Amino acid sequence: MKKRTMLSWSSGKDSAWTLQVLRQDPEIELAGLFTVINEKYKRASMHATRLELLRLQAEAAGLPLITIPLPDQSSLEECDRMMGRFVAECVKNGIACMAFGDLFLEDIRQYRENQLRGSGIQPLFPLWRLPTWKLALRMLDAGVEAYISCVDLARLPSNFAGRRWSRSLLDELPAECDPCGENGEIHTIITAGPMLNRRIPVRVGEIVERNGFAYADLIPL
Repeated sequence: MKKRTMLSWSSGKDSAWTLQVLRQDPEIELAGLFTVINEKYKRASMHATRLELLRLQAEAAGLPLITIPLPDQSSLEECDRMMGRFVAECVKNGIACMAFGDLFLEDIRQYRENQLRGSGIQPLFPLWRLPTWKLALRMLDAGVEAYISCVDLARLPSNFAGRRWSRSLLDELPAECDPCGENGEIHTIITAGPMLNRRIPVRVGEIVERNGFAYADLIPL
C-alpha cells in the first residue's frame, strides 16, 4: 500500500526537486503541498512568495495546496501550535508521511522530527546529505528555472536578489556560500522544471532591504 505523503513546499528549488524525487518512488502517493504563509502579507515565509504565485506553482505541479497562515511576528510557540493542529488534521486524513527538502542542517531536521514525534506521521528527507554542488548542477541540467527572492546581506550583496539561479551565478558565489543556499545565504522561487507541467512567467518587481535581508518581488505575468 502506498504511503500518502504531504510535501512541505517552500516555493523554492529544493522543495521542487524533492517533489521530483518523490514522484519516482513507487511507494509514495503524493497527497498535496503545504506552505506556511505570513497572514498579514499573504506571502510564504523567508521566500516572500506571493500567494498567487504559490497557487500557480501548485497548479503546475498538479497537486492541491494547503496554506497554514501565521500571524506576523508570531512566536515559535504559536508556530508549533499551528503546525500541531495541521499535523493532527493530516492524521485524520490518512497521511502517513511528510517530506522536507532539507539537505544537511541537523538542527532543522531534528526540529521537524520532534514536531512529528508521536503523531504516527513519518518524516522523510529525500535530499538529505546529497552533495550540494552536484545537486545544484543536476537541477540546472534538468531544466530547473528559479529566481533568487531573498538574500542574507551578511553573506551576499543585495544585487543577487532578483537574479536567475544559474551556473554563472554559482560561479560568482564566495567559496563559503553553499550553492543551494542551505545555510540561508539565498532563498529561491521556482518557475519551471521537470516537476511542473508548464513554465510560470514572472517579472522581477521591487527589491527592498529589511531586517538584514534583500527581498525581490516575483510577480506572475
